[in-house]
Amino acid sequence: MTLAELKELDRDVITPAQAAGILKCDPHYIRVAARQCPEQLGFPVTILGSRTKIPRIPFIRYIEGQ
Repeated sequence: MTLAELKELDRDVITPAQAAGILKCDPHYIRVAARQCPEQLGFPVTILGSRTKIPRIPFIRYIEGQ
């Protein structure tokens, strides 16, 4: 997924897999960091049971450096 495609989504949250595509990393690293040290990610995350959700707009702002 590209940043342009992410901006076009009509969802409020994205998955670690979608974020990892933009960050060029393994989605598992995002999931682990979200549980162990979410403050170091640089963008907000929400943990719902075994699921990790990332608010789309704040993630885009993080990527764009805002």
